[in-house]
Amino acid sequence: MTALPLSLATTSDGGRLLRLALRLDAAASGALGVVGLAAAPLLTDLLGVPATGLRGTGTFFVAYAVTLVVLAARRTIPRPAVWTVVVGNLSWAAGSIVAVLAARESLTALGVGVVLVLAAAVTVFAELQWMGLRRAR
Repeated sequence: MTALPLSLATTSDGGRLLRLALRLDAAASGALGVVGLAAAPLLTDLLGVPATGLRGTGTFFVAYAVTLVVLAARRTIPRPAVWTVVVGNLSWAAGSIVAVLAARESLTALGVGVVLVLAAAVTVFAELQWMGLRRAR
């Protein structure tokens, strides 16, 4: 078995799927981050999440989105960086389920739904990113 290269010099689709998956993840994360930062006080009662938690998550999402945009714009995308994104996304999805179970008393029904839908979306992003990696030669 040969070692995998550390960067994606070429892919069977020119890296299009991987770049698209990273950019979609960035757009969704960035949008959610901005909403979390701008509307935290309004969302607190709707979701059952403290405004400080929404602001913290919003700040993380914005920074994460910028990181993904930069990664997707690179001429060659480092495999270890993409694996970090994939594992991070899957960890986020698993952590979201744990968070729903731990906070089921404080989250509203809408809050539970939003967290679980976001966990599903993050899982889809991880799958698309993994598929993009698999297409790499």
